[in-house]
Amino acid sequence: MFFCNRNIVDNISLISVLINYKMNKKYFLMLTMASMLILGACKKNKVEPTPTPEPPVVTPTTPGTATVPLSLDSIFLYAKEVYYWNEKLPTYADFNPRKYTSLSTGFLNYKAALFELTKYSNPGEWKVGQTGSKFSYISDKTEENPSTTGFVIDKNLAVNLEGNGNDIGLRLVPYITNATTRSYLLFVTAVYDKSPAMAAGIKRGMVVTKVNGSAIGANYDNERTNLNSQLAQNVVNLEGRGYIDNVPFTKSLTKAVYTKSSPVYAQKVFNTGAKKIGYFAMARFSRLSTSSTSNPADVNLDAAFNEFGNKGVTDLIIDLRYNGGGYIQTAEYLINLIAPSSTNGKVMFSEHYNSTMQNNQATILKNQAIPDENGKAQFGPNGKLYNYFDYKSNPYSVANNTSYFSKKGSLNGIQNVVFLVTDNTASASELVINSLKPYLNVKVVGVTTYGKPIGFFPIVIENRYKVYYSMFDTKNSLGQGSYYDGIKPDPDYDEDLDKTGDIWDDPRYDFGDVKEGYLATALKILAPGATITTDKARSTMSVQGQTISVKSLQKMEPVRDNSFVGMIEDRHRVNK
Repeated sequence: MFFCNRNIVDNISLISVLINYKMNKKYFLMLTMASMLILGACKKNKVEPTPTPEPPVVTPTTPGTATVPLSLDSIFLYAKEVYYWNEKLPTYADFNPRKYTSLSTGFLNYKAALFELTKYSNPGEWKVGQTGSKFSYISDKTEENPSTTGFVIDKNLAVNLEGNGNDIGLRLVPYITNATTRSYLLFVTAVYDKSPAMAAGIKRGMVVTKVNGSAIGANYDNERTNLNSQLAQNVVNLEGRGYIDNVPFTKSLTKAVYTKSSPVYAQKVFNTGAKKIGYFAMARFSRLSTSSTSNPADVNLDAAFNEFGNKGVTDLIIDLRYNGGGYIQTAEYLINLIAPSSTNGKVMFSEHYNSTMQNNQATILKNQAIPDENGKAQFGPNGKLYNYFDYKSNPYSVANNTSYFSKKGSLNGIQNVVFLVTDNTASASELVINSLKPYLNVKVVGVTTYGKPIGFFPIVIENRYKVYYSMFDTKNSLGQGSYYDGIKPDPDYDEDLDKTGDIWDDPRYDFGDVKEGYLATALKILAPGATITTDKARSTMSVQGQTISVKSLQKMEPVRDNSFVGMIEDRHRVNK
């Protein structure tokens, strides 16, 4: 299990992993003594190593001291074996990860090193001028959203993939109304379930005009910094009005911990003559409420699709416009809820790792424990730690990472699906669209998606930092994938090409309102002959007493939003 030279660093990492997962004291003492004996033996033997540009032997240090250089080494060493474009990475000597020590915290240094590593990748990961990686990133566990016990601290205005939040619960997006003056309207575009904002009755379509007593909207560039600061306060006082009904509101929101927030924004069934169309808007691919491999289920998804089945839905509209992804198991589950039973046993999608991993040569993964559903390490009957390297035979081959359809739920026979997307639609959301395209009549409405066919599972450093390297590419049953520039809408339903102003992410209307631009377009696709009430003035809107074309609006990035973007491979299971 332990070896000299290069693997000394790995041995220390593994000991750290075992400590992190609270193994029993007796086993830990035995492992520590064994490690010390091995390190001593390595020193006594003094075998001359073969010259290599890889990392030199690192002298072990007392835990808690000089950890930054060791962790920088680890970030590089893991990348050399697990990073999707690892063949493009330089040698240890050329990259010199330990040079990234000038920033104020270890975390910032680790981020800087990881970012530099991604510059050696395919252009899909990084392009000249970018200030951050598009796919890979690192997170600090101490700044994650709270667990169900409210243990850790959150600094983000977003609900995490476990359905936990610690914020006021709003997705706010500024829309520039005048390119010269940079005036803007701050729209509520989504409200998170169980959040203070939802409890206060705030809804999509409201416009915020004052934050903590200060008027906003005159110049976004000048006000952005203060706006972010004010929205980060523990108490946020908002004033504004509903855009459509013009009803004013005043709300005082206190930042709070909330859990089990549903990822479902809205669900509806539209009767359009011969067709019954189900509408389903989803915020993120949260972990399934029951995530066992033998009997997966989800209280939120099952409820929605059971209703669709009971009401005889014939066609679907899946709204993923703000869905940045999440867990692959949940995406796979949604696909199986949508797909007809005729797809059973057919290929859904496959994951493609680099050749090092496919050939089972990523031995550094021995140092990464596979946690159970509660985040605890798993041990076999002989005390063996189950790890990502050898938890099963050849775990990263394409054959062992191909998913097949297995119908879920009572909704059956769906052939037509329209997806509503924006450039915030990413990863697991794109996986759903791409996987269904070979089997159903799929239409895409909106703007080109984010473009992230890459997935990962976290590599844990110091039991604190989760490094998400780009690890694998995904392809559907036809071998289609690599949509690094995003999935484009169908030509007739592309917001960027629309000249009438009918197709746009219309923040004035709530999810499921037939007058909203994307939904109205989808209904016309699925039921072209049906009479559906639409907003006759959708191509214009009134701003400060003036009527302007909606196509002149410039949608900015959400304010203080740090929603997850990616897809996590969470289906690793140990065959005990």
